[in-house]
Amino acid sequence: MIYLSQMLDRPVVDSTGEEIGTISDLAISTGEVFPRITSLAFKGPAKTPFMVSWRKYVEDFDGERIKLKVESHEIRFSYLQPDEILLSRDLLNKQIVDTQGLKVVRVNDLKFSVSSNQLRLLGAEVGARGILRGLSPRLETTVLGITKALKHPLSENIIAWNYMDLLDRDLSQVKLSVTHKRLHELHPADVADILEQLDPQQRASVFEHLDNAQAAETISELEEEFQSDVIDDLSEARASTLLAQMDPDDAADIIGDLPYEKAETLLRLMGVKEERAIRALLGYKEKTAGGIMTTEFFSVPEETTVGETIEKLRNLPEDHEAVQYVYTITEGRKLTGVLSMRTLVLANNNAVVGDLAFRDLITALPDDDQEEVADAISKYSILAMPVIDEEGKLLGIVTVDDALDVIEEEHNEDLAIAGAARREATDSEILGFFKWFLQREFWFIAWIVTAALISFFGKLDFFVGTLIVMPLVLIIASDVCSYAINKLIEHDGDEELSFSKLLGRDILVGFLIAGFCGLLLAAFLGVTDSHTTNTILISLSNTLLPATITVFLVVVSSAVLSAFAKWQHDKGNLVSYFGLNVSTMLFALILQIALATAFSTL
Repeated sequence: MIYLSQMLDRPVVDSTGEEIGTISDLAISTGEVFPRITSLAFKGPAKTPFMVSWRKYVEDFDGERIKLKVESHEIRFSYLQPDEILLSRDLLNKQIVDTQGLKVVRVNDLKFSVSSNQLRLLGAEVGARGILRGLSPRLETTVLGITKALKHPLSENIIAWNYMDLLDRDLSQVKLSVTHKRLHELHPADVADILEQLDPQQRASVFEHLDNAQAAETISELEEEFQSDVIDDLSEARASTLLAQMDPDDAADIIGDLPYEKAETLLRLMGVKEERAIRALLGYKEKTAGGIMTTEFFSVPEETTVGETIEKLRNLPEDHEAVQYVYTITEGRKLTGVLSMRTLVLANNNAVVGDLAFRDLITALPDDDQEEVADAISKYSILAMPVIDEEGKLLGIVTVDDALDVIEEEHNEDLAIAGAARREATDSEILGFFKWFLQREFWFIAWIVTAALISFFGKLDFFVGTLIVMPLVLIIASDVCSYAINKLIEHDGDEELSFSKLLGRDILVGFLIAGFCGLLLAAFLGVTDSHTTNTILISLSNTLLPATITVFLVVVSSAVLSAFAKWQHDKGNLVSYFGLNVSTMLFALILQIALATAFSTL
């Protein structure tokens, strides 16, 4: 096997062996599954660029040089054809989309197979070996030898060419590669995963190759922070068209995040029906049943027959929300019952749907909390829950997929509050580990930094006892923060967190924990009495009471943390576990040093 990095800058000689230049690039025709090399680009004297037909002029490549079939004066130069691309210029070190792995990767090298004097492109190397090879083949060999000795060999990471092709045919602007056919075959959720890894210019390039139906579904699958950005990058006409094709609840969520003038412009460009449906949903509060419901449901008057109902179902537009239930209503649109599709299909065509409908309905009001609605859908194993007003009129439905989105959203919020939010896709493994260490072991960093500062200012003898017990205080502070956050996560919204009860409980717990820690420290002093220098012993003795008081006050602060976290949560703000953790530790650290200083002067 041969790699592009091994070929670049190798000599090109004519049939007499005279060197006439060095390899600068190779061209392929994009129409084949594993395309052959069609042209050779090389730099001649004075770095003059030349291009020749590979099939016509190249005799062979022995790994060290390319030998041509003719003498230099017989060469006739060619030009890049419309269906050809240059591999080094257009693919090497560029981003591509791996449509198998559904991720954006960088081309570090390109791999060829050799057959006679023909080369065929197998795929792109996107792993570490391509980087090492590009730096130095010897470096790659050395690293391979080390990893094999450690029984963890560094394998190649090749993406086959049949999963790649060029989206942008302006070869001076190639930034993204993905097969057109493959892109249209992907599920919109998979396309959304890919788009979230691209920069805005690349996302716009992808959307140019999606039809309106797939583009609308893809936008619906994007994370919220990307949806409004994508709409902003599109022309107003196309953005309006895509929003009109989306489910009204999804479109309303996106429009609600846009600036007022932009939102009004897009709404006015829509059809009257779509605009009315979206405006109706925009009037409901966020995180409520009304905010997540869709107005696309199927209802019929309760006196309608089964045959008439089925005929109406057949006449629904293709882009209508999937129908799971048939709702029966009165002339005033009051909800009276529901039928499953199974009940409808098995019933006689002359039967009246009102007689078949299930009357014991599980419903929601538009102002009900979205989490309660999602929990009810999960609890009763239903595919949709009707939303009614106070008079019983059917306003819309919350579907099971919306309920799953709410559950996932709430779960991610709880993870973020607890400091366990998922790592960003752009984080490297090293950066991800560092973030994890910073969040989980901040006490150690705070302790080391404090010790360094105390030593720098020449106060090490004075604070040596404080530094010895400080890890205990900082770890307790971290645990107190975790406890406060867990109380927030476990808190039932129907119950009020009484600050006075929390404070009373934490004072009692603080006495117990502080007393226990004080006894441990006293026992430690007793054990070390005969084995410790007088300076350290005196410092430890002076630290006993300040450390005990600090532990007590830190534990009591749990009530304040819980109240603050609940206040922020009720306001809709995301509570940062890391921020609270750092604040609690700094409070404990400063308090312990201040008390140790104060008690030493007594």
